[in-house]
Amino acid sequence: MTLGHSISLVGKNRSGIARFQTTTLGRPQGFRSNAALESLTRAREERTQNLVLYNYPSFSGAFSALFAHLFHRHLNIPCLILPFSSVEPFRVEDLRIDGVEKYYFLDFLGPKGFAAELSRRTSCQVIGFDHRKSTLSDIHLYEDHNSNLTYHVNLEKSSSSAVYDYFCAKLSETRSNDGHNANLLNSEDQERVEMVLKYIEDGDLRRWSFPDIKEFNIGLSIWRSKLNCITNPHMFEQLMKINVMNLVAHGSATIADQERLSSKFMKKVFKVRLGRGLYGECLGVRIDGNPNLSDEIGKKLSIKSEAAGLRPIGAVVYMQGKNLKMCLRSKDRSTDTSVIAKVYGGGGSPSSSSFIIRMDEYNVWLSSAISENNIT
Repeated sequence: MTLGHSISLVGKNRSGIARFQTTTLGRPQGFRSNAALESLTRAREERTQNLVLYNYPSFSGAFSALFAHLFHRHLNIPCLILPFSSVEPFRVEDLRIDGVEKYYFLDFLGPKGFAAELSRRTSCQVIGFDHRKSTLSDIHLYEDHNSNLTYHVNLEKSSSSAVYDYFCAKLSETRSNDGHNANLLNSEDQERVEMVLKYIEDGDLRRWSFPDIKEFNIGLSIWRSKLNCITNPHMFEQLMKINVMNLVAHGSATIADQERLSSKFMKKVFKVRLGRGLYGECLGVRIDGNPNLSDEIGKKLSIKSEAAGLRPIGAVVYMQGKNLKMCLRSKDRSTDTSVIAKVYGGGGSPSSSSFIIRMDEYNVWLSSAISENNIT
């Protein structure tokens, strides 16, 4: 088994599902919903040939589902596509459909033992795609000698790119056999979609080498809530229209707005006596209503805090529902913020941790407000 090469693995699996939850009127809505089960019922009645499950809410999963959709539409093959999440996940019995020939797992290989059991109980082919290092390191734990299982793992290509290449090749092979030429995407869409895939891959593989990749990912993030094809029947059409330039422009505007807002908050910093002073003092700030800024502001605060002769920690505080949350950040590698967080029932990593703090306790931690001009 060679790292970085596309490999086909027979009878192996891992848990690789995403954790996400949608809500309706404030109530959790699982992905084993009535709408999803009704779709499976119709698939049984229509004897749908292929069932596609994609990792939700992953962009690689969603684009992979798009390519599966286009492939089956080109060939007029009945196909049901569903998001798969660990929030009330599907059960094997849900997916047993007479007439199904293939099951696809896109951008994940399913919970431990799930695909193997599905293949055994249906005698159908199961094909999975993933690109994560953890898959390659753990996949030997889930061996199964079922020849109907085939998993493709490529550490140098994101799942969406691998699935795109797979269905392009399958379509070309099928069409050439019947004397026709066909592409998965038309010439108008191909260049735009392939560029989006390259940017997604740059993030999926943690390379971060493409120009404006940060702005791209910020712009792309607004689409995450639309990646459920059950609740958003227009998902495939919307994904086809995404282009890199628009996402980068949106991301750039968002960053500029965040920087302006961050600058305003940085003028309202105060001293925090961590653990009533037991863990020293640092700079803190309240950012109620803007929790998305906690990481960036916390890191900036940690640098300013150290420059002011305090501990190299930034304490960012905001209301989360009815609770007060404190996030601790540090740019100093020798500082472990999680030591403080764990004492107060929270946790995290040395450089990034958080916890819920009572208002009365928080007030004891506060010192006098200070001006940014007094911070070197």
